[in-house]
Amino acid sequence: MPDDPNFEVPIGLFQDVEDLKAQVARLAAEVTRLTEAAAEVEVPADDTTDTGEAPGEADEEDEWKFPPFILLLDAPEYDDELRALVEWVEGVLVPGYLAEPSSDARWCHLWFEHPVAVARLHACWLAWQELTDPATCGYTGPSVWHRDHLDPCLRELRASAGPFAGCVKGEHQIDHRLPGTVPSAWRQTEA
Repeated sequence: MPDDPNFEVPIGLFQDVEDLKAQVARLAAEVTRLTEAAAEVEVPADDTTDTGEAPGEADEEDEWKFPPFILLLDAPEYDDELRALVEWVEGVLVPGYLAEPSSDARWCHLWFEHPVAVARLHACWLAWQELTDPATCGYTGPSVWHRDHLDPCLRELRASAGPFAGCVKGEHQIDHRLPGTVPSAWRQTEA
């Protein structure tokens, strides 16, 4: 009888195999859970809403409407969104990120009366909501938010030619710099 071959298997290989088995088991359990959840939410294929769309189509369309661009909202939606934005700016941004205003770093305590500031801060806030949740963005989200959203936003807002250019200590001035002509695509043509 021939000698058994000498198979030396590194111990790390067994650990790798065990890790792979555990990952496969987790994935199989997740697939089972998702399959069962999908089976509970049965939608007949021929069911349509009164608009003629399949039920899922209307839901997908609604998802694309949000988050809203704040300057396009009408009251009371604008007021609700602005109230939430004020809470974030005054509760998180001002105490955590804004130093004393100066000629090089302006800030207006009535920032919510400057539409450009409202639009920029709202966009920054929406990004903050998404990028500070580890479940949706991992652990690098806050770093991305600082680099890609907060820093550029504050540079624009606090610049000497930014929306607070006319606001100095004790004074408040909104400088509306509207374009002289509106792009033709936005104008209604007279026939």
